Amino acid sequence: MPSYREMNAEELEALKKELEQEFEAVKAKELSLDMSRGKPSIAQLNLSMEMMDVLHKESDMICEEGIDCRNYGVLDGIREAKQLLADMMEVPKDNIIIFGNSSLNVMYDMISHAMTHGVMGSTPWAKLDRVKFLCPVPGYDRHFTITEHFGIEMVTVPMTPTGPDMDIVEKLVAEDESIKGIWCVPKYSNPQGITYSDETVHRFACLKPAAKDFRIYWDNAYGIHHLYEDKQDYLIEIFMECKKEGNPDLVYKFASTSKISFPGSGIAAFAASDANLVEIRKQMRVQTIGHDKVNQLRHARFFGDISGMVQHMKKHAEILRPKFDTVLNTLEKELGGLEIGSWIAPRGGYFISFDAMEGCAKAIVAKAKEAGLVMTDAGATYPYGKDPKDSNIRIAPSYPTLEELRVATEIFVLSVKLVSIDKLLGNL
Repeated sequence: MPSYREMNAEELEALKKELEQEFEAVKAKELSLDMSRGKPSIAQLNLSMEMMDVLHKESDMICEEGIDCRNYGVLDGIREAKQLLADMMEVPKDNIIIFGNSSLNVMYDMISHAMTHGVMGSTPWAKLDRVKFLCPVPGYDRHFTITEHFGIEMVTVPMTPTGPDMDIVEKLVAEDESIKGIWCVPKYSNPQGITYSDETVHRFACLKPAAKDFRIYWDNAYGIHHLYEDKQDYLIEIFMECKKEGNPDLVYKFASTSKISFPGSGIAAFAASDANLVEIRKQMRVQTIGHDKVNQLRHARFFGDISGMVQHMKKHAEILRPKFDTVLNTLEKELGGLEIGSWIAPRGGYFISFDAMEGCAKAIVAKAKEAGLVMTDAGATYPYGKDPKDSNIRIAPSYPTLEELRVATEIFVLSVKLVSIDKLLGNL
């Protein structure tokens, strides 16, 4: 089929009529499909169910420090959990703190602490006239929600195939003292699946921010979430790179087992310099007696070490890979060459990013909903939910069954075709 852009109005009208009949037939099935969030499927969750049997009433509950994990003690995480997450995050064990089940919670706490108490002796952000954060776009909506919640002004930075546009990042950070941080998902980014290049990571490590309390919020959420055994992205480790460049305090690094074990019952970790950790531990002594050590012990004994975790993630990949391939193959088969959309084929992570024709994303998501398919809201990948081009749509293939996903993707491409024709005909 020729590109839609090459068709005249009469040809487009005829095609629209044919597609509308197909769409009405789908609507008549009264489907209820959900491709809105990147949740692990039941099959993925089942992979970790043996963790429930690791600890039982006869289990030795003493961790390597000699502390009973059922009792008080060990504020910042048991040694074996630190080792496991340190190996996953590729940082020294002594620079790790273990938190609760969500790295998002840790990020929120870091922002909240900066608002009320400042960062390493700096003025609390709440006392400043203006606080800004850089937000690579398209990006992770939950990051943007945190900064919006605290009234922090978000400044967008475009993503490139190698990560955020570092010319813009370097200029803004150097010139504006009110810029206090940047959100980053450096490996298999949400939603595009981009991994930052060596040069990008090095330039981050060499940043010279005007604000002494500027921090890189490095959310390595998908560090070991590869889809393919023979095609895996490599990411330079930012913490050691910053240390090498004389900027050890510049980065906060976050990770969790949310999409490795259980999203609701995993463990999270925070890695930073010695100086940063002194401040965080001081806060923790007021805030908590420490996070769930029983769960930390359960994770450490279930995985054993990083090798066990990597083998476990290969099982996840076996479930996820056919789903991603189904979506990507359908996009190529149905939309390839039509010039009405583009997408990136990721090598890992949880999402596929689709860019529709400008001004079409909201209409496509609404059209899909008519046929019984719920997708992530158009605009969610931009601060304040406002995509200036109204073009980006995040596709989440993980949760539906393979059969549900086939049907969902067919509805999606049909919606893209219909809305694109309306756009070309001037009806949008």
